[in-house]
Amino acid sequence: MDPPQSGMESEKEIKSVIEVMAASGKYWHDWDKLKGMLSIHLKQVLSDYPEAKMTIEQQQSCLGVSFPELAKRLDDALNSFAEGPPFTLQRLCEILLDARNIYSKLSKLALALEKNLLVTSTLTISSDPYALSTLQNATVADRETKDSPVQCNLVSNGVEPIASAGDADEVMAEVEEAEVEDVIDMDTIEAIVRSSESDTTPTTTSDS
Repeated sequence: MDPPQSGMESEKEIKSVIEVMAASGKYWHDWDKLKGMLSIHLKQVLSDYPEAKMTIEQQQSCLGVSFPELAKRLDDALNSFAEGPPFTLQRLCEILLDARNIYSKLSKLALALEKNLLVTSTLTISSDPYALSTLQNATVADRETKDSPVQCNLVSNGVEPIASAGDADEVMAEVEEAEVEDVIDMDTIEAIVRSSESDTTPTTTSDS
């Protein structure tokens, strides 16, 4: 199945594309167009937090910066990837899809997003068949086995298990531990990024 064509503007369509990437860890769209989709969804997720509606003074108190400055910084970090998405794309998509349930405060969400956007390694576009049908099969299988103690084996449906989820959560824990009074410390985040990248060799998806 081919990926949806460019020109989509519907938030529902964008979310569907992000769900496929969150489930598969791969991407099929032209990166510039995909980057635009992620940017739209990112801004929507950020604006859903109550901090976005605070006064500038209140935002600076709890975020360390104003909301417009924070949103621009995250969007600029996303747009800094010229050749392809960060290798943390899968985790980034997972966060964007369920941000309010994972992070109750915008400051913690921003830390997690910046951590995943401050990496340097990137992914290459997948040549595998588009995974939307695979995602749908996995969703159906998950529903069928929801009450069963036996977990659904997504590999049999063609979806690779999320091998990096544990590592990503571990690094996220480091970021949250480094947080002081919910004010974003970019130096600390960058230090953690450098440390994690030096200790971990990213595994990119094979196009074969």
